[in-house]
Amino acid sequence: MSFYTSLSGLKGAQTDLSAISNNLANVGSTGFKKSRAQFGDLFASAPTQTTKLIAGQGARLNGVVQQFTQGTLEATDKTLDLAIAGEGFFMVKGNPPRQDVSYTRNGSFQVNTDRHVVDTIGSTLQLLPVDSSGNVTSTSLSSAQDFVLPTGAPGNASAALVNVSIGIDGLVTATYADGSDQMLGKVAMASFVAQEGLRPIGDGHWQSTGDSGQPSINSATNGPLGTIRSGALERANVDVTEELVALISAQRNFQANAKAIETANHMTQTIFNMQ
Repeated sequence: MSFYTSLSGLKGAQTDLSAISNNLANVGSTGFKKSRAQFGDLFASAPTQTTKLIAGQGARLNGVVQQFTQGTLEATDKTLDLAIAGEGFFMVKGNPPRQDVSYTRNGSFQVNTDRHVVDTIGSTLQLLPVDSSGNVTSTSLSSAQDFVLPTGAPGNASAALVNVSIGIDGLVTATYADGSDQMLGKVAMASFVAQEGLRPIGDGHWQSTGDSGQPSINSATNGPLGTIRSGALERANVDVTEELVALISAQRNFQANAKAIETANHMTQTIFNMQ
């Protein structure tokens, strides 16, 4: 029995090492959120047994849980570099035909050949429609539209686009060569009641699940969504010193359980030699 107990400890320490290693590997990944392995003890007994005589049967992995704490904001010189100071997520939509919706904290956006504002995996940033005063008119998922840079001013196609600005509330304003302005919409953002239930799909993107619940969609400065900082990016929320200390602890746990297996093996071998 001690073999299986120590083996469960070995597997747990190995998972812990994997989670810590992944955190350290993504220190430079924009918008990355660190993970932590959580464990629970295994205990079982028959109704007629007294629990005072049972040592337990090892440990099991309860889950690898992501930590959605705020990362450090790093200033850049690019308008389309966006960072969130709060708990919100950018809402992006994939390419046809699937056009799957995902959520990200990686605000490194750029313009593609179709003038769509896309992220690192080619998904288009979504905007919520606004009225003439800049107020959002609809917060439904279906009302969100692709962020596309116009080629010219409304009613004057010869007036080229000269500037795009994004406010802390996510309001996108285009300025044209003739001096006119146009509000294109507000950056669509989402929040979740249970963020830990989001399903990671890589590149700092997540998808909603039954565990996370449906997204609450709105623009920045509403509720827990926070504010948008144009010209900044959110660094990974990984503290290298903390992770290195945790790495040493996980390594010691692995060595201790390996030593327990070795000791149990010697005891078993001794018993065989006595026969």
